[in-house]
Amino acid sequence: MKTDIEIAQECVLEPIVKVASRIGVGEDDLELYGKYKAKLSEEYLAGIQNNPEGKLVLVTAINPTPAGEGKTTTTIGLGEALGKLNKKAIIALREPSLGPCFGIKGGAAGGGYAQVVPMEDLNLHFTGDFHAITTANNLLAALLDNHIQQGNQLQIDPRQVIFKRCMDMNDRALRNIVIGLGAKADGTPREDHFVITVATEIMAILCLANDMQDLKDRLSRIVVAYDYSGNPVTAGQLGAVGSMAALLKDAIKPNLIQTIEHTPAIVHGGPFANIAHGCNSVRATKAALKMADLVITEAGFGADLGAEKFLDIKCRKAGLSPDAIVIVATIRALKYNGGIPKDQLAEENLDALKKGIVNLEKHIENMQKYGVPVIVTLNQFLTDTDREIAFVQKYCEDRDCEFALSEVWAKGGEGGIALAEKVLKTLEEKESHFKPIYPDEMPLTDKIRTVATQIYGAKDVDFSASALKQLQKLTDLGFGQLPVCMAKTQYSLSDDPALLGRPDGFTLHVRECYVSAGAGFVVALTGAIMTMPGLPKKPAAMNIDVDESGKIVGLF
Repeated sequence: MKTDIEIAQECVLEPIVKVASRIGVGEDDLELYGKYKAKLSEEYLAGIQNNPEGKLVLVTAINPTPAGEGKTTTTIGLGEALGKLNKKAIIALREPSLGPCFGIKGGAAGGGYAQVVPMEDLNLHFTGDFHAITTANNLLAALLDNHIQQGNQLQIDPRQVIFKRCMDMNDRALRNIVIGLGAKADGTPREDHFVITVATEIMAILCLANDMQDLKDRLSRIVVAYDYSGNPVTAGQLGAVGSMAALLKDAIKPNLIQTIEHTPAIVHGGPFANIAHGCNSVRATKAALKMADLVITEAGFGADLGAEKFLDIKCRKAGLSPDAIVIVATIRALKYNGGIPKDQLAEENLDALKKGIVNLEKHIENMQKYGVPVIVTLNQFLTDTDREIAFVQKYCEDRDCEFALSEVWAKGGEGGIALAEKVLKTLEEKESHFKPIYPDEMPLTDKIRTVATQIYGAKDVDFSASALKQLQKLTDLGFGQLPVCMAKTQYSLSDDPALLGRPDGFTLHVRECYVSAGAGFVVALTGAIMTMPGLPKKPAAMNIDVDESGKIVGLF
């Protein structure tokens, strides 16, 4: 069986100007990064603002398992299938992080014959967006420490610096560090921290900003520290905004590439969904809606994380309203949720399927709470049996869901025709009455409790004393109307990764809260979630190489 990278490297790419021309984008509207990648120009983005908007379809999934779900693969295959049905469709995705690419997860360009290409470029440096975000983040950190060193006019309390440095790599040794050691000229010693680039507020800001002015306004509001009197100190007060914006000038422009079947794909931004808001950029989504009749986008990890944040943060802030939601599942993953070991998932086991399908049931219920029509698709494996498929189909249809099999990994767009037809049927026959799950005016503690009880299924929330103090302070500072961004393990509906299926009666533990004032949300850290991942015992990086011809091998 061919690997994903072998399939991607065997496909014949079209020049990106040709892909763009089929959706009415001229060569002068593009800023080319070689033959197969381009950014949409500011002039083009401004020129399409009065175009009618297409329909928006969100693709999400059950909680991820080692058995695999295929959410991005399904998103891409669905876009390809709509193209085969002669629909004007665009895919809107996030950019992959280098951290999981070299860590445990591998690439993030889809899989099989439902991939975006060139996949090596996308999974590695792409158009340099993440490097720009990393540099802008660390420029602000450097300016902050330099301000303290050069007299500290703003009276920043070094013990209350909350802005962290970053890099787009899994490096646990940098989670907690001490800086400023050495001579007096080497800075003020203090404890510092690193987060992965995709968890930074700069990434979130880039993905939520509407334009350069909005980006600069958001950058100026970043709370970097508190002074000795407990007042917030911002990036604007440090005079950092102009230089950060200069670094992000190109990164804010959405990227255009293609799928294996030459369907256009806008790939831009990449916040993680377990520790950030997990959606591609507002600019990319809004541009796609003005460029096509149908836009297929995805949100990271399970519906309890990425989809909840897409609906409660991105849609709320950007004025977006999804017309349908696709939930991706696999029979293998459902049986894993039913307690079956990974090496036994190929065997038919209806008892395990019945036990594990409650995870899917909870995600269906959650998405329906937002008033949006739901379609369930099974990403089909050769080992799935007719009885297992029939059971899942009836289970979904009994819960007012359309159902379709997907074979896009093996067949590309052709394998997504059934799903595409169900999506089109849903868009024609069912109305979306989208509404976020909590109002702006609800207190922060109640917003957290609403997500925990209504989406995760928790019995209650346990706030640490410091978290309650932080939430009260943020409310007093005027941040109480912001939505909450929950940082939680992706592997379970709870904050315990070992609790599979549909846990209930559990308590969600909130240990720390802080504001991302520029992004426009309050982050709540739950359980043992980390904002800087570590590498596994055998990182994926050990399999990646460049052969004698200069071709990258071993990348997923």
